[in-house]
Amino acid sequence: MSKMMLAACLLACATPAVAQPVDFYRGKTLTVIVGLDVGGTADGFARTFATYLRQHIPGNPNIIVQNMPGGAGILASNFLYEKAKPDGLTILWGPWDPLAQALGNQGLRARYEKFEFVGGTGDTRINYARTDIVPGGLKKPSDIAKAGRLYVGDSAVTALSGLLARLSLDVLGVPNQLVTGYRGGSDVFLALQRNEIQFHNTSITTFRSRTRDFVKSGKGMGINYLVGAEADGRYVRNPFIDEMPAFPDLYREAHGKPPSGPTWDALNWLSGQTGELTFMALAPAGTPADAVAALRRGYEAASNDPDFVKQSMATNGIPYSFVSVERGNAIFRSLAEVSPAVLDTMRKTIEGGRP
Repeated sequence: MSKMMLAACLLACATPAVAQPVDFYRGKTLTVIVGLDVGGTADGFARTFATYLRQHIPGNPNIIVQNMPGGAGILASNFLYEKAKPDGLTILWGPWDPLAQALGNQGLRARYEKFEFVGGTGDTRINYARTDIVPGGLKKPSDIAKAGRLYVGDSAVTALSGLLARLSLDVLGVPNQLVTGYRGGSDVFLALQRNEIQFHNTSITTFRSRTRDFVKSGKGMGINYLVGAEADGRYVRNPFIDEMPAFPDLYREAHGKPPSGPTWDALNWLSGQTGELTFMALAPAGTPADAVAALRRGYEAASNDPDFVKQSMATNGIPYSFVSVERGNAIFRSLAEVSPAVLDTMRKTIEGGRP
C-alpha cells in the first residue's frame, strides 16, 4: 500500500463518529407532534407509521406521538416554527394548509419553506354524502346535482376539507353552507350521521375505514375523488378507486360537458396541492444536518417498507404515495406562483363561509 493510500485510509478511520447519521439518535427519544385530535384516522396513521419510522431511522430512537390539535394543524405548525428546539428531537407530522400561506393568513405565522422538509405522504381526497339529500335517495353519484342546499362541516372557514367540499359543490352548481367549530374529522363524521351536515370531504383511506359501515348501511355514498387535471383537461384516473368516479367524470355525467371556469380552476389547483402532498413531516430550521439526514432516510425507507405497503393495501385497498424532499420543497415553492385569479376565488369562497 502506498503512503498516500495509507494516509487516506487512516484519515477515513479517524473521522469522528458524530458525522455518521446512525449515531445521532442512538439512545434518544424523538417526539412527533401531530396537529390533530387523538383517535382520528390521521392520528391512527401517524401512530402506525411511527412504528415503521423507528425501525428505519438510523439509531432506532424511541418515538413519542404528542397531539396538538388546533386550527386544522396551524397551531402545531406555529409551535414548531416558534418554540420547538432545533435539536433533532422534535418534528411535526400532519396535514398542511397551503391556502393559509398563499393567502397570507395571519393565523399561520410559520412559513413552510423555512422548515426542513423530512418527507411527505399523498392520500387521495374524496367527497361523500348522505343518501337522503334528494327525494327518493341518491341512486348514483351524479344525482348530487339535484340536491338543494347542503351543509358542510369543518373546524374553520380556511380548513381544507371544508374548502374542497364547498368548491366541489360550487362547481357542480349545488347550493351549500359551511358549519364550523368541529375539532376534527371524527366530529364532522358524527355530525353527518346526526344530519347536522350532509356532505364531507376526506381521504380515501378514511372513507374506506371510518365510514365503511355507514356506506354499507345505505345511508352514505361516495360521490367522487379529486384529481388534478392538466391545462388541456387531461387527468389520470386512479386505478385503486372504483366505487366512485373522478370529479371530471362526475361533472360530465351530471352536466354533459367537462368542468371549466374560475371555480373549477381553484378546485383543480387545491386538489393537486393537497392530493399529492396530504401529510408532511417537518423539522425546525437549524436542526443538525446529521439528524435531518437520518430522519429523511428513515421516512423514505418507512414509506416504502414492504410490510407498511402491505398493511396499507390490506386496510384501505390503496397504497400511500411517498413525496420526496425535492418534490416537497418544490410544492412549497409553488405557493408563490399560484395565479391571482385562483386566490381571488379562494378568498370569495372563504368569505362566503364566514358566519
